[in-house]
Amino acid sequence: MQLEEVLEEYLYHCQARNFTPKTMINKRQEYNHLLKFLKEKRGITLLESVTEHDLKSYIRGKQQEGLKPVSIVAKCKLIKAFFNWCVKEEGYLSVNPMDKVEIPKVTKKVKQGLSVDEIQAMIDSFSYKSYVEARNKAIIACLADLGLRSIEVRTLLTANVRDSTILVTGKGNKERLLSISPILKKILIKFERLKKLYFSERLVKSDNYFLSYTGDELSHVGLYNITRLAAKRAGIKDKKIHPHLFRHFYALKSLERLDLHSLSLLLGHSEVNTTQIYLSSMSNQQLLDKAIASSPLMNLRK
Repeated sequence: MQLEEVLEEYLYHCQARNFTPKTMINKRQEYNHLLKFLKEKRGITLLESVTEHDLKSYIRGKQQEGLKPVSIVAKCKLIKAFFNWCVKEEGYLSVNPMDKVEIPKVTKKVKQGLSVDEIQAMIDSFSYKSYVEARNKAIIACLADLGLRSIEVRTLLTANVRDSTILVTGKGNKERLLSISPILKKILIKFERLKKLYFSERLVKSDNYFLSYTGDELSHVGLYNITRLAAKRAGIKDKKIHPHLFRHFYALKSLERLDLHSLSLLLGHSEVNTTQIYLSSMSNQQLLDKAIASSPLMNLRK
């Protein structure tokens, strides 16, 4: 079978499974690089001709180019996923040639998270003096209190923000319902009041809850800049602030009171293993505090 044709079939398979546009771009780009290497360097055009030695050579070349281990691991995962599909779902191959390709180990670094004081300072750094100020305050509050992904904030529909809950559409178009805390609700009420006033004489071009000052959907860069501005105003200089760091904060704080499975559902993870990554970010003191709080004897009714 022609490798190029099978790769194209796999990409349509991924698209049908509602992979995000960003993931599809990464997959297509990587498979094009692999296809070019196999054709030009190894003289391979057939799927069944690909061996572990060819793939080892490809990965070795990436290492020699100076790619970081984390980037190489990402490439290995994409390639392995394709060959797994060929073996397990379509039966095009009997063995995955990536199984014997050694994947470099990546040293896990403990993420430097945000503190409660830093979160509060960033929320407080914005006022209710204008629509944009109130919007930024509400966005920072939602990121920290709901653990939303960047794209979930930017594409959140006004119709899905209800009295006490928010309906979020996550990866793979999976929906989940999140509760609005009283503190967050207070911020949202004030934001909605200013939003209504601001757009009473302006054109609204989107049904999204959070809009740019021109009435359009917020861009990825726009949301990133809001978090950077919040950090600057709050005087946070020793950390690189970005939207996902708030999701990290939410996960760690939630782990203090929720079990891993419940948190996985709230974060919109398809597998608990993904949620488990946040456990590695907890400091020794946080783990000790969590152990004390869950101690059977400490929780006995007296």
